[in-house]
Amino acid sequence: MSDHRIRRYRINLRIERDNAALYARLAKVATDVRLARAYQRIAEGEQANADFWESRLRELGAVVPTSRTGLRVRALGWFAQTFGTEFVMPTVVRLEHADHAETPVDRSGHRDHFVSPHVNRGRGHNHRAQSGNTLRAAVLGANDGLVSNVSLVMGMAGAASSDRAVLLAGLAGLVAGACSMALGEWLSVNSSREFYQAQITERAERLAVAPEDGVRHIAGIYHDKGLGRAEAVHLARHLTETPRAALDTVVREDLGVDPTELGGSAWGAATSSFCLFAFGAAFPVAPYLFLHGHTAMFGSAVATAVGLALIGTGTSLFTGRGMLFSVARQFVITVAAAAVTYGVGHLLGHIFTA
Repeated sequence: MSDHRIRRYRINLRIERDNAALYARLAKVATDVRLARAYQRIAEGEQANADFWESRLRELGAVVPTSRTGLRVRALGWFAQTFGTEFVMPTVVRLEHADHAETPVDRSGHRDHFVSPHVNRGRGHNHRAQSGNTLRAAVLGANDGLVSNVSLVMGMAGAASSDRAVLLAGLAGLVAGACSMALGEWLSVNSSREFYQAQITERAERLAVAPEDGVRHIAGIYHDKGLGRAEAVHLARHLTETPRAALDTVVREDLGVDPTELGGSAWGAATSSFCLFAFGAAFPVAPYLFLHGHTAMFGSAVATAVGLALIGTGTSLFTGRGMLFSVARQFVITVAAAAVTYGVGHLLGHIFTA
């Protein structure tokens, strides 16, 4: 039982140390002074948690591990420094829920530090969710490209096709898959924008026809946020004096979107999807550009392994699972898909050449 407790306490200690180091880095790179102070307060709280688990280990007579900054912390710190802290915050929150460490401090309030009050709440939360999901979408897009194209390349190789045929099939799969992903993303974002535009128009007409209903609705929003009934009504009447401000508030609170963005650019989403899918799909086909025969197939396998390691590492950033587990899972799934298509290609190759 003691060994089990020591292992559990060491896991909790590692988690708290990682969280303390990550929030300390976020505090250093945050451009908003208020956010920097909030990150620093959380970092200090996480360090206190780490000290707590260190003391529990010493009480059991266990060796306290040396503090080390993990790859996940360094990677998220780099993303925060390069793209801003809002880019990584949804991932950080997701990781905190995934860790499930038994700590003496409740973390449920961490997120509250990063939510803008009153009118800006909907805007800030939505922007952070969109920017943070970019990392997840990038990893998954590259993964789709790699798995689908390595399956195609292995299928063609299993059919004993010539190097030229494998190369052409791989390039065709890269372009066709990237175009399909881009078109799907463009349609998805455009459909979402059209839906939100229709919803905004409907709410604008409702505010114009029945302004008192708008006052009651907005007052209800702020009353739910904690304002007194009289203060909420006063604020709502003040906002409805400016129709644009009232509509902006209703849209942000009811739909959770920024009416000036409506989910982002369809063309931007399509372009990023095309590039990310093509990036992943390039790993298995690139060796066929300069190698031949079994050497090319071996090179494709090595390049695919490198891509899987990168994608598995990226996946571990937002799933909260261990890096080795994420990489191993990527390998198993991809090898299984490649083995199936190689076997089918080998079988079909024999049938059509018989």
